[in-house]
Amino acid sequence: MDATAKWLIKTAGDEVRATIEALPADLARHAAAVTVIFEPEPGPALIEDGWEADLLGMFSGNAVGTPVDVHSPGPPQIRVFYENLWNMTQGVEADYRDEVRITYLHELGHYLGLDEDDLDERGLL
Repeated sequence: MDATAKWLIKTAGDEVRATIEALPADLARHAAAVTVIFEPEPGPALIEDGWEADLLGMFSGNAVGTPVDVHSPGPPQIRVFYENLWNMTQGVEADYRDEVRITYLHELGHYLGLDEDDLDERGLL
């Protein structure tokens, strides 16, 4: 892994942690239950499943309140595709940080059963 990838992962991780710390207590408690994984881009299996190569983030697992065996057997997790985010923001650090935050909150919203409007109404976007 090169220095740029390490920096992108560290920066994205810092931004996700700061975002979680800024959440209201009820949401932060739920956010702590979701593993965040940083990957450069969607892998071949996701592309074969029909996901776009420029995907920014992805939630997998069951949403809060959904029994574990209904949709997905694995634990809830959020994937952040850091190279795609970096490319989308054209290498501008402030924009990258902002897009990591927005992507993380969007995917967390899937876990919480919240859509963009719900997140916006809570002042999160």
